[in-house]
Amino acid sequence: MRSTHRSIVIGALGAILVVGGAISAAAATTPQAAPTGVVPSQITVAPTAPTSTATPTATPTATPKPTEAPTEQQIKDLFKQWNDALATRDPKKVADRYAPDAVLLPTVSNKVRTDRDGIIDYFTHFLESRPSGTIKESKIKILGPTAAIDTGVYVFTLTKDGVESKVEARYTFVYELRDGKWLIVNHHSSAMPEK
Repeated sequence: MRSTHRSIVIGALGAILVVGGAISAAAATTPQAAPTGVVPSQITVAPTAPTSTATPTATPTATPKPTEAPTEQQIKDLFKQWNDALATRDPKKVADRYAPDAVLLPTVSNKVRTDRDGIIDYFTHFLESRPSGTIKESKIKILGPTAAIDTGVYVFTLTKDGVESKVEARYTFVYELRDGKWLIVNHHSSAMPEK
């Protein structure tokens, strides 16, 4: 008797679910009666937004900052790279060793160079003397993982009209690591004042 009673209850519940589903489906498709005094054209039905899953967008990753400071030898090697750029006799290759916002206080010009065009202009004329530099004295100061200073004395051998001359000058190179490349952000060079 109990199993019969249970079957009746389950059957009744199933019928309710089926009827309820049919009513919901009919309500979704059957237009609603307009309220009294309202013209059916005045009734607006808000469209339902389509359901979709958002696709994840890639998040740009920042270049990781170095945590270890450079060695003194790594900073000393930067002068060789700069000197090798001079040997190409290409002012643009020399300017590539400088940051776009670098400041150059050059040895043989009174004009301060503060952008790439100014630096290219200076080296266009300076390279006519076929300069080649040698470090006479160097002091390296590591400021952290992304900055260092090399200051000291260098000697340039210049050749003009087949005649060689030497110029001794004081220098300061301030280097900064930008996008994985060490660049000169400040370069000061001045001839020795005492003869």
